[in-house]
Amino acid sequence: MSDIRTLPGFREFYPEDRAVLGHVMDVWRRACRRYGFREWESPVLEPLELFTEKSGEEIVRQLFNFEDKGGRKVSLRPEMTPSLARMVGAKANGMPKPIRWFAIGENYRYEKPQKGRLRAFYQLNADLLGEAGPAADAEIIALCADCLIGFGLTQADFRIRISDRTLWFRYLGSLGIPEAQATAVLGVVDKLERGTPKDLLDAMTAALVGTSVDPLQALESARSFANTKSLADLEKIAVGDEAMTLRLAEWKQLLGTLQAMGFSECVAIDLTIVRGLAYYTGFVFEAFETGGEARALAGGGRYDALVKKLGGPDLPAVGFGMGDVTLRDLLDSKKLIPAYADGPDFYVMILGDDARNAALEDLANLRRAGFRVEYNLKDGKFPKLIQAAEIAGAKYTLIYGGTEVAKGVAKVRSLQDRAEAEVPRTDLVPALRAVLEEGMRAIQP
Repeated sequence: MSDIRTLPGFREFYPEDRAVLGHVMDVWRRACRRYGFREWESPVLEPLELFTEKSGEEIVRQLFNFEDKGGRKVSLRPEMTPSLARMVGAKANGMPKPIRWFAIGENYRYEKPQKGRLRAFYQLNADLLGEAGPAADAEIIALCADCLIGFGLTQADFRIRISDRTLWFRYLGSLGIPEAQATAVLGVVDKLERGTPKDLLDAMTAALVGTSVDPLQALESARSFANTKSLADLEKIAVGDEAMTLRLAEWKQLLGTLQAMGFSECVAIDLTIVRGLAYYTGFVFEAFETGGEARALAGGGRYDALVKKLGGPDLPAVGFGMGDVTLRDLLDSKKLIPAYADGPDFYVMILGDDARNAALEDLANLRRAGFRVEYNLKDGKFPKLIQAAEIAGAKYTLIYGGTEVAKGVAKVRSLQDRAEAEVPRTDLVPALRAVLEEGMRAIQP
């Protein structure tokens, strides 16, 4: 047989790895449901135009796209926001507002695999639609923070850096940069922290073609504005500009709401964050690890025009995405991945044919009651069955032999300290629930 390997950028999940992924998803779900969000799902294969309509034809190089057997141009989804906009747009008029939805799904991007970035990854998306005010932005940012805290991280371990494309557009307008060029200029701002001076000036020059604005002066002004770190400094810049002053009042509401909810320690103003995607329209944010590699953990913002652009009603929207790859790297480095014993709650040891029917009856009832139960499918000696139970990852065994069945009991044995106790078969369900919650002391005389 030929050596067939997993494709580059894709992952295999053996049970222990899948248990960790399940833990990540569980934390995400619990956080979203605490905030009243409802889970949804979309097809993993979508029409190609759904993504090119939102992001332009240049996105095609990042997609797993092809023509299907029906001659349709299709793509594996690279993200879920366009699908969300389509689905909400189709039924938005009959939905109570605001709409709180979340999804956890695998996405696919044809990019060069590297540390923290793969071609297939799981991502949480949480979106709030139908509310235009800063309270909705605060709710989404708070949920993003709570998702991270749910893994055992503290507010000192990450920082959610908040910026504002609305404020940027207003500021660039004050420099004489038309709105048509402002999006391209923000593309340059997005590279301020990693671009060389020459590359940045060349990009700014290209962005300002057709205007009379001096590229070098625009670059210096953009860098100065991007380095503004406080509301007080922004208010000085906004003096005499009514639109900027009104926008800063919304900033105060956003930050005040987050402070009242207890998240002031993990949020900061950072105008270098503009988010590369053109559909963002207002507040934008990214969450970063504060130490180590300063990895980006999540990102999102407001996209008020997207639902309408994809054929739905004019519906304001804000949301964020959080991927599993970089997050797991961070949790590993901080030793915050729980040690998962993915084995059964109880391993039933059947010792002899005269005990098998009674044991099978009880284990079936235990499974119906929600316990995870395994048993020896074929006869074996006591030492071998103990070994099988340990290999399976069980903490406890239930022993059924001829003596136990004759007495109407099952023997519960701890594989950790070898403690044992007999339980009447009629009392197994409540007794074993107590064992899982309190240990063997719950049933020992």
